[in-house]
Amino acid sequence: MRAIKSAAVTAALAIAVGFGAFGSEARAAGEAPEPPSQDWTFNGVFGTFDKAAAQRGLQVYMEVCSTCHSLDLVAYRNLADLGFNEDEVKAIAARYVVTDGPDENGEMFERPGLPADSFVGPFPNEQAARAANGGALPPDLSLITKAREGGADYVYSFLLGFGEPPEDATLLPGQYWNEYYPGHAVAMPDILMEGGVEFADGTPATVENQAWAVTNFLAWAAQPELEERKQMGVKVVLFLIVFSGMMYAVKRKVWADLH
Repeated sequence: MRAIKSAAVTAALAIAVGFGAFGSEARAAGEAPEPPSQDWTFNGVFGTFDKAAAQRGLQVYMEVCSTCHSLDLVAYRNLADLGFNEDEVKAIAARYVVTDGPDENGEMFERPGLPADSFVGPFPNEQAARAANGGALPPDLSLITKAREGGADYVYSFLLGFGEPPEDATLLPGQYWNEYYPGHAVAMPDILMEGGVEFADGTPATVENQAWAVTNFLAWAAQPELEERKQMGVKVVLFLIVFSGMMYAVKRKVWADLH
């Protein structure tokens, strides 16, 4: 169990490095190519989230990323928007311990998580996070697909961008080559492995499927209101079309009476 936990911490620390907790030296070395554009279901005016993929992504986040990364802007109750029922949301929240209080004696206490709670972070405060990560602060992933240039395309490409470095590349000990990271040299190894998780819905846990799933989840986490906003936009456009038609008809009627 200790070995498994150690591996999870190592993987999560690696993700922190890759998503920008470290690597200023790498950025100075050069620019990465633009990540290929992917056919995300949430793109376009009528786009919607692939909820099945996002649910699998939640599993990747919980089993790998959450060891080191927080998701402060998302509450467990928000998972209902991904298709989880009330009992499932309660069960997911109850896996985590929340510090609450003070109680009637002025003492803080611990309790199981509730749907109303935000996702429980891996560290009690920023100082603890830095102490556990060599002085670097692992970024919160709530808005990672909006915070990184290239958005979901970048996150997905980054996760799949590891490989052998070119012959003329210079990597320091503990650095790895990533095609899509600015400067290419990161302290994060390729942590997505075939069968690294066991998806609850039976989807093969290929590296590509894991990267695709967690990117879908993080895209949803960054904009959970996206579908509602798009639906409202379509309604507004339809209203304006009808309203413009009515105003044109009124205009013709008014001018016809004047003539």
